[in-house]
Amino acid sequence: MATRTVTIASSVGLHARPAALFVEAASASGLDVEIAKPGEDPVDATSILGVMALGAKYGEEVVLTADGDGADETLDSLVALLSRDLDAE
Repeated sequence: MATRTVTIASSVGLHARPAALFVEAASASGLDVEIAKPGEDPVDATSILGVMALGAKYGEEVVLTADGDGADETLDSLVALLSRDLDAE
């Protein structure tokens, strides 16, 4: 299982538009991807409700995990996505 830690760069955190873009990218991977705040239970990264329920705010770290062929590449692309201020784009 591949794991990455990333700091949320979107000014409103992982809510609304940034969450939707993240969930869309995670879903498109076709892999089992999870996201969690450090020390908390992970949620399915393809669930918009689960991702928004995390309440991940700007500047907070989240841990991404994925399992399957291409997991490292998938997580690298998701890290790149969360490292941008998606609200400013």
